[in-house]
Amino acid sequence: QVQLVESGGGLVQAGGSLRLSCAASGGTFSSYSMGWFRQAPGKEREFVASISRSGGSTIHANSVKGRFTISRDNAKNTVYLQMNSLKPEDTAVYYCNADERAYYITKIHEGDYWGQGTQVTVSS
Repeated sequence: QVQLVESGGGLVQAGGSLRLSCAASGGTFSSYSMGWFRQAPGKEREFVASISRSGGSTIHANSVKGRFTISRDNAKNTVYLQMNSLKPEDTAVYYCNADERAYYITKIHEGDYWGQGTQVTVSS
């Protein structure tokens, strides 16, 4: 099993930036495809972005494409989400997700392992 811990959330103004980190332990990090999901109050959990085991392939949801960038550093057992041009509708709890089988995490395929989440609040 792998344990995931997110960090980097906070309160920012619209147009600002944040970088989220997800530190993994307890598994072979390079064996996991990784992803980010978010959940806003009153809404269902939403796919944000994913990255393949090697980091060579990424997927970004249309709602964040061009603003958010997922990346990973396998030497540090960490996946990142760089968030630029933040909007109030980006306000949510952001969760790190890991999958040891599927090549990609997608909006319809979630991995089995989750972090505790980190709050991102974007004010207008």
